[in-house]
Amino acid sequence: MSDSSPARPAVPVLDVWCELQCPDCHTALGDLRALRARYGDRLDVRLRHFPLEKHRHAFAAAQAAEEAFAQGRGWAYTEAVLDRVAELDRAGEPLLVEVARELGLDAEEFDTALIDGRHILIVDADQAEGKAIGVTGTPTYVIGGERLDGGKSQEGLRERVEEIADRLLAGQPD
Repeated sequence: MSDSSPARPAVPVLDVWCELQCPDCHTALGDLRALRARYGDRLDVRLRHFPLEKHRHAFAAAQAAEEAFAQGRGWAYTEAVLDRVAELDRAGEPLLVEVARELGLDAEEFDTALIDGRHILIVDADQAEGKAIGVTGTPTYVIGGERLDGGKSQEGLRERVEEIADRLLAGQPD
């Protein structure tokens, strides 16, 4: 028996190149929360990792975020770590496991994931793709083929993302 319901149109994608030890990403957290609340499942907001070398815990934080997504609480974990950027700078990887524990995630599995590197390929692939499309800092948003650099200035960025998302959802051409 075939399903005769009309095909659901593709959901627009907002890729957010982010680094969990980045103060600018912490500042952008309010915009990110607002976008996720406004659009819900009508906009696929995807966390993309772009750890910067100047932040020594960023690569581990990206791996930890992937473990949180694997355990079904990726955005809650991402937001919780971004809320504690300064503390991550001081405390390092133990904070990543502590946040997992606070959110009721399997903290031992986080610890193991950071040791065995099971999410390194995802983080490396995101970083390589980001570099290939010209991402140089975080946060950087990509929606509808447009790259918006929040590392330089976040002024008006959420409004621009909303304009593009609304246009894509309405099915209007560029």
